[in-house]
Amino acid sequence: MAARSVLGGLYHLGGARSSSVADPVGSLHLGVSSVPESRVRAVGPSSIDENGEYVVYWMMAARRATWNFGLQRAIEHATRLRKPLIVLEAVRCGYQWASARHHTFILQGMADQARDFASSPVRYIPYVEPQPGAGKGLVEHLAARACMVVTDDYPAFFLPRAVAAAAARMSVRVEAVDGNGVFPMRATTRVFTTAHSFRAFLQKQLPPHLVQAPTPDPLRRLRLPELSYDPIAGTRWGVHDTSLAIEEVVRKLPIDAEVGAVEARGGARAGERVMERLLDDRLARYAEDRNDPEHEAASGLSPYLHFGAVSAHQVVRRVLDAEAWSPARIGRETRGARRGWWGLSEAAEGFLDQIITWRELGFNMCAQCPDTYDRLESLPSWAQRTLEDHAHDLRPYEYDLEALEGAATHDEIWNAAQRQLRREGRIHNYLRMLWGKKILEWAPSPAHALDHLIQLNNRWALDGRDPNSYSGIFWTLGRYDRAWGPERAIFGKIRYMSSDSTRRKLKLRTYLQRYGTPPGAPSQPNLL
Repeated sequence: MAARSVLGGLYHLGGARSSSVADPVGSLHLGVSSVPESRVRAVGPSSIDENGEYVVYWMMAARRATWNFGLQRAIEHATRLRKPLIVLEAVRCGYQWASARHHTFILQGMADQARDFASSPVRYIPYVEPQPGAGKGLVEHLAARACMVVTDDYPAFFLPRAVAAAAARMSVRVEAVDGNGVFPMRATTRVFTTAHSFRAFLQKQLPPHLVQAPTPDPLRRLRLPELSYDPIAGTRWGVHDTSLAIEEVVRKLPIDAEVGAVEARGGARAGERVMERLLDDRLARYAEDRNDPEHEAASGLSPYLHFGAVSAHQVVRRVLDAEAWSPARIGRETRGARRGWWGLSEAAEGFLDQIITWRELGFNMCAQCPDTYDRLESLPSWAQRTLEDHAHDLRPYEYDLEALEGAATHDEIWNAAQRQLRREGRIHNYLRMLWGKKILEWAPSPAHALDHLIQLNNRWALDGRDPNSYSGIFWTLGRYDRAWGPERAIFGKIRYMSSDSTRRKLKLRTYLQRYGTPPGAPSQPNLL
């Protein structure tokens, strides 16, 4: 049997075995939900109002019309209740690090959603906040006449607070649905401290969840009553016109214009093209060339996963199909090893380890430690101790945030990485690790280093503000790592990386030519 049909059958069976939310209030008691109950979380005690006029899906993190558990759940409720469905996709302008770069990427995706929903009975409402606070009350306005609200369960940045605050002001049930990764982030309460321990856990617990994927196209042949009126007509909120030139829309917004749009285009259609490029070209080279700046083999999917334009389920499914995989190939005695469990090629196993183990490790931390995942106290105790022991060591160089942001250091490789971040919203995989380590070395203290890392990454990186992005930041400070020797100044027992060793390890000539010092740039760094 071909891998596609094997997986298709497994996914179908997985959906049939799934059930509704854990508490019975407002559950899909007239039928079995295809969304696993481990992915559905009731926010607040309110119940479904079956006399409401419609169901609302508040699209926040899964900004796509395909492979979307949240949308799927909302459709199921609307179908059971025989009500119209409204999809609200909104973007604020008052959040920290709001910029032309991030807004452009999101608005490009909104144009995709508008096209996808146009041929369906779903009422799609894209909203772009024109001034900070202007969008306040929009979700509650829609909820006032709704049966219930479904939204995305995303564990980082301001999204959890926004959902909790809005739900507290609603009189109907709010369900948050986890569509972030292949393993439901709330299916365990354990906090994993290493990739090895999480990988070993997944090798025991993941198989049942592999068969529980979202419906690839939940809008296909969808039959729902259509809403006969505009639910925000006459209000202070207006529907964003997705046919307008995005550059003109973004230019009028009170957001960070210095962080401009990048060449990479946002949205589900662009994400699909990046995924196809991975499958057609880069996946076969992934194990060998992923850390080689001269032969780019990184997937490029990180920003699309972050903004929800692409589903991790969809990517994993495509990789497994490309390898003609079946569950019979799963290894039984790998005990957390990076290779051998899937029974795939080295390249495919390496990629799946990144998109499942390493990516979802970050979601585990954010979901289980919502108040500390972005603080030094979230580091393992050994890392906290060694950083504290060396907090006052003499720094050979010290740079403030302005110098770092402007790539004005003495280090040619670091400056090139920072320029790539500014221009493209990303840094090459290996150099991103060095970039973070050098910030620790050059900051006055670990606390300053963490602040610089978060500010630079969240302002300039397309995938900043993401659980996986925080994993990368904190890895440079010891999270998910072990103590290393010999003990060094500044780093203590934290893993050390140097630009000299990086230069010896990697071929950097083309990279440095591309992101080297621009003409007219100052030759002397700004030292504190």
